[in-house]
Amino acid sequence: MALKGLNVIEFAGLAPGPLCGMLLADFGATVTRIDMTPRNALDVLQGGKRSLALNLKKHKAIEMVRSLCRRSDVLIEPFRPGVMEKFGLGPSILLQDNPRLIYARLTGFGQTGSHAPRAGHDINYVAISGVLSMLGQKSQKPTPPINLVADFAGGGLMCAFGILAAVVERHRSGKGQIVDHAMVEGAAYVGSWLFRSRNLPVWGNPRGENVLDGGAHFYDTYETKDNKFLSVGAIENRFYRQLLEGLGLDPDLPQFEDDKQRRQLFETKFKSKTRDEWMQIFDEKDACVFPVLELDEVDSYTHNRERQVFVKREEAQDDALVPTPAPKLSRTPAISGALASEKHELEMTEEILAEIGIARDEIFRLYDNGVLLLSNKPKL
Repeated sequence: MALKGLNVIEFAGLAPGPLCGMLLADFGATVTRIDMTPRNALDVLQGGKRSLALNLKKHKAIEMVRSLCRRSDVLIEPFRPGVMEKFGLGPSILLQDNPRLIYARLTGFGQTGSHAPRAGHDINYVAISGVLSMLGQKSQKPTPPINLVADFAGGGLMCAFGILAAVVERHRSGKGQIVDHAMVEGAAYVGSWLFRSRNLPVWGNPRGENVLDGGAHFYDTYETKDNKFLSVGAIENRFYRQLLEGLGLDPDLPQFEDDKQRRQLFETKFKSKTRDEWMQIFDEKDACVFPVLELDEVDSYTHNRERQVFVKREEAQDDALVPTPAPKLSRTPAISGALASEKHELEMTEEILAEIGIARDEIFRLYDNGVLLLSNKPKL
């Protein structure tokens, strides 16, 4: 696996940090989560990682983290500015312990600036980035894209990119560095095309009235007879002609005229057949028409199955279907940590602590002293 040999410490947090660690783990890194509670049920992205639950109010726990960081390549922390410094685990200390450490700070607003100490969530970061103002239906308020843009694309994914860029640079300099990643900036950067394309013909109208945001009848979703949906993305005229042919309409109809009437015509047409009936037609045409698949359909869809886009966890009680890692590497492919067999809590703790010279016998003393947090008291 491509990142085999890379040792990562991930401080447990909400969505963006766990995704960042998941990406590194799936591609081969050894990721050790430092949690402050045993069996963190909120983190659904911890598969394939090791976990160590510590009471960071205890001096011994801080010593243990420092020992782990001395032998690690990367640290990911998701706290507001100053929290790690209060623990005695700030970059000035850990980079002195280990000058090769990549210290990644993943926050909403960054380490500096007037908003740095404030709380926020994805919707706030996307709002500040300017991207949220572009998302939504015509004459309606901006619509948050769940938490994909800031938490995941602009947050966890971009932070992982920053980490790997720092790792590559370390091969030249031999030195680690701080990765100060703010989700506001990540969301804005992911939206670079949206900002830099404002003079292109696809824009120029209010939100929801442009080609790519639902304002064009040839770039939208349509309901079918069986109450399912099709996605239509026939932007180029050659695809639009194929779309019209598939719908049984005159292929010479002008694409950029009578949008309202054409949309109504499309709605009526698409409602006349089921989604599968339409796909029997459009599977034979390059019209940029594809089904909007529900979650229980994605694994059985032919293309997804051929490409192994999803995989099932045989013994999972929930979330049995998970996406496989992307992109696909030819020699060192990634393996989803969601498929890894979960080690027993005590076994995993013993493995991690043995790496910093803590013997099994001492685990019981650490537990009794409130340093080590386990779901159940370890037995001799």
